[in-house]
Amino acid sequence: MNKKIILGVTALLTAGMLYSCNNKGNQKTAGTDGTQTENTTENHDHAGHDHAGHDHTQTTASQASGPAAILPNFTFYQLRSGIRISNENLAKDRNTVFILFDPGCSHCQHEATELEKNIDRLKDVNIFYISMNDPALVLGFFDSFAPKLSKSSNVEVLIDKDQNFIQNIHVPSQFPANYVYGADGKLKAHWEGEKNINEAITQFHK
Repeated sequence: MNKKIILGVTALLTAGMLYSCNNKGNQKTAGTDGTQTENTTENHDHAGHDHAGHDHTQTTASQASGPAAILPNFTFYQLRSGIRISNENLAKDRNTVFILFDPGCSHCQHEATELEKNIDRLKDVNIFYISMNDPALVLGFFDSFAPKLSKSSNVEVLIDKDQNFIQNIHVPSQFPANYVYGADGKLKAHWEGEKNINEAITQFHK
């Protein structure tokens, strides 16, 4: 690919990500039908949010068409053990929620804290927390905001060191980005940015 085109794509995607992190107020929530609704949230300052480690030069058609309707093959790695996690590790009898997040994003911090408060309501879904950031930052994120959540038996904290998610599943415009896939691998729900926790948990069980 032409170097100028690569740099252009990188700049656009980085700008989009930074916009979501500095966004104060109206967040857009995308549904699986492609529609978006305004969702007013508290002011959160993401000025310190660092995307420097993200390489968005490689994207797929999923960026333009929305999340993958059928979950493609993926490979992530457990935060603490480094063990490989793939489609083979998905539960066969329940929904799996993928949450793509950035440790420096205050919306992500708030969502994790709220999920931990409601941990008893999450027992019948699996949650995959995924980050492309440095493992030390991810570990610090959970130690600070949701230590019990990260140790729950149905929650996996994963590192996407090969940027598998944005290449094969979706490139979100806002963090946290939530994706609910059924046991059959079909997308059931998707939204980006902060969402009322009760509404989010309802969608997890869709």
